[in-house]
Amino acid sequence: MHDRAVTTPEWAGLDAALTAALHPTAPPVAITFGAEPPAGVDPHDGPMPAPLPDGRTGRVPAGCVFWMHAADRTFTTTKADHGNCSVGSLTHGFATLDEVAGNDDVAALVGSGWVSMEDVPQIPVVTERPVAVTYGPLADTPVDPDVVLVRLTAKSLMVLSDAIPGLRVEGKPQCHIVAVAKEQGEVAASVGCMLSRVRTGMPSTETTCAIPAPRLAEVVAAVQATAAIDAEVAAYAAADSRRFAGDGGA
Repeated sequence: MHDRAVTTPEWAGLDAALTAALHPTAPPVAITFGAEPPAGVDPHDGPMPAPLPDGRTGRVPAGCVFWMHAADRTFTTTKADHGNCSVGSLTHGFATLDEVAGNDDVAALVGSGWVSMEDVPQIPVVTERPVAVTYGPLADTPVDPDVVLVRLTAKSLMVLSDAIPGLRVEGKPQCHIVAVAKEQGEVAASVGCMLSRVRTGMPSTETTCAIPAPRLAEVVAAVQATAAIDAEVAAYAAADSRRFAGDGGA
């Protein structure tokens, strides 16, 4: 975990390069796990609803909702802020399976067949329990992040997949790609999950990807090279297609 309150101008440059090459649907988000909240960063100030019978509540319906809020402001969060979603609390290292197994949301997901209790232990999680998780636009992150989260179109995922052969593409739950990036050092995309899509309001046309922050420069270079090749191919295809315009190709 990063505990240094250090402004790193390189993050802004990498943000600009990644955005220019990949055209994400929202500004890339920096996610930082810490042993304490970083100095000078305000906590998320959303209201905390009354707890449900199983004790769950939080600043947002699920931790993935913080991704949406972080597109335009930086804030820090604690375990309590994430507490409404047992799945997100598990993947982000705030809770163990034993601590959330009896919660009503887990029962609903298991009861629907969305996931089985046998599957849950296989879900990647952050192994070191954090005190705080900080979110905000990568371009002006006040701390060195652990993970960079980007929201992508199918076209931008195509570019990323070409840039990173064998790109890991995951399914439900969507939030576990953050743990994959942080713990395993892998770039991991997600097709999303219905739990997250409803809670975040993320459009059906979007996917997500988590990039280990220490690998961001490497990923940006690969994406830039691929985007340049794709631009050349697009120009060829456009020119070739003009032969079929106008009179139906006669």
